[in-house]
Amino acid sequence: MKAKWLLALLLFFLLPLQPLLAGDLIEGVAHDEALQLGEQMYRTGILPSGKPMRAMVMGDIPVDGRMFTCDDCHQRSGLGSEEGTVITWPTTGKELFTPRRRTGAFRPVASAAEKVDGRRTLPQYYQVEDVRPAYTDKTLARALRTGVDPASRRLDPIMPKFHLSKSNMALLVYYLKHLSVTLAPGVDETTLQFATVITDDVPDGKTSAMLSVLQAHIDAHNSQSRHEERRATAGPFYKSERHRAYRRVQLHIWELQGPGETWRDQLESYYEQQPVFALLGGITGGSWEEIHRFTEEHQIPSLFPITDLPAISEADWYTLYFSKGSYQEGESTAKFIRAQLGKIDTLRITQVYRQNNRQSAAIARGFEQTWRKMGGAAVEDLALQQHSAVTERLWSELFKAHNPEVVLLWLDNTERNAFNTLSRQQALRPAMLFTSAPLLRHDFSILPDELHHNLLITYPYSLPHKEERSRFAVKRWLKARNIPLTHFDIQAKMYFLGWMLPGALKNLRSEFFREYFLEGFDMMIDQDYAIAVYPRLTFGPGQRYASKGCYIVKLTQGPNPEVVPVSDWVTY
Repeated sequence: MKAKWLLALLLFFLLPLQPLLAGDLIEGVAHDEALQLGEQMYRTGILPSGKPMRAMVMGDIPVDGRMFTCDDCHQRSGLGSEEGTVITWPTTGKELFTPRRRTGAFRPVASAAEKVDGRRTLPQYYQVEDVRPAYTDKTLARALRTGVDPASRRLDPIMPKFHLSKSNMALLVYYLKHLSVTLAPGVDETTLQFATVITDDVPDGKTSAMLSVLQAHIDAHNSQSRHEERRATAGPFYKSERHRAYRRVQLHIWELQGPGETWRDQLESYYEQQPVFALLGGITGGSWEEIHRFTEEHQIPSLFPITDLPAISEADWYTLYFSKGSYQEGESTAKFIRAQLGKIDTLRITQVYRQNNRQSAAIARGFEQTWRKMGGAAVEDLALQQHSAVTERLWSELFKAHNPEVVLLWLDNTERNAFNTLSRQQALRPAMLFTSAPLLRHDFSILPDELHHNLLITYPYSLPHKEERSRFAVKRWLKARNIPLTHFDIQAKMYFLGWMLPGALKNLRSEFFREYFLEGFDMMIDQDYAIAVYPRLTFGPGQRYASKGCYIVKLTQGPNPEVVPVSDWVTY
């Protein structure tokens, strides 16, 4: 009887505390809401009230919190960054609320399990004092307000000193406690799970070209050529963190069937069966938009899918593209015309494209949106129906009705007749015409010699005479692995992804967080060797399109015309 009374009394006192013990409440705010508000402050510099945070930098310079958001320096993952000589330390709960050890003291005392395995503790001269003790809620709030850490050291003056109320400070501290704490799905003690997405509108030859190169890179990673798993249990202490993070990689193939509106359910089913850490490569003959939305909502990194129709967004974060695809050609054309002609507010421009051709329509959209942002005059669109013929009469009526100074011909390699009839309109056609090399599939033989003089071509790749070194490297790699050279552009793109992947995985150390994985690409140096398709690939924090421009070229005269650049790389 006495035991039952004690149990009832214990439950009486513990049950009201259960939400607090479980971390469900912070200052009267539910757990999920507290994290959302803290994340808003951390990433955007906006207080729960909707007003910007206020802070001081360099001692006496007032700043708006939106100018110096926490993740600008400490990154979305909270795991810090390097910029020149400035090292920004991690702000995750695991790092803040444990003592910071000095460089070289990664593992000052071996665990019992390591002793059994024969690993030694560090020598005594490495058993150094901590740089600072662990933060508490109180000392972290003091550091954010005054720039003084728990060891009474002053932080770098560039670190903002925030003016936050007690409740807002509690929300921010609560968020930092939970930042990058739970490892991402798709990773265990031995394996990283990845997937690649293939849609059924891609010919088998292109699918095989993509998969063969991607799988060869993964096989190389798993081959233990450098005895990675053995190194994870031995080797010098100062490399322990990187070596112990080694995981084998398993690639799953997610094949999507049918129309795009059915893809989401298929993706959800695949992900439910096997959660993955990230998507690698992938290929579609159409738009990547549906897959893009899936990865954004599930916060799954997606690296370098092969598509001419990526999602165009300035805010989305989880997909890295080689470029903006067809849209980018329109952007670069608008920038080139403004640089060449200047009078954008009065310039008469007509775009001609097929409504049913998604690449053609994407170029037109890229041009029109960019032109409008720059303050250009309204663009006249001629959106051709699927089977409508392009005749000399159509061109004649177009030129007489609109008298365009520039005509943009976003027509593909099936439109030989359109270019032939245009070539016979010498008296009426404008002096500046544009078309697209990718739309023509680089088959310039369909362009009559009469157009070569005033026809400019968007060329969003490396120029033929400048890619020999990189092409040779890719071809040699393919030959060494007995992979037949079939679709070089696809194979070269997957070669680049495979080139970058090992370093990105190694840089994770033991921090298997998706945001940290992507931040490794944000900080990568410019790449101009391992990529044979583009002249240069580069990212910066938050940038999601690696190739940022396009050449504008002309053709020489004769039966075998050559490409001649008339501009440097036009960047958007």
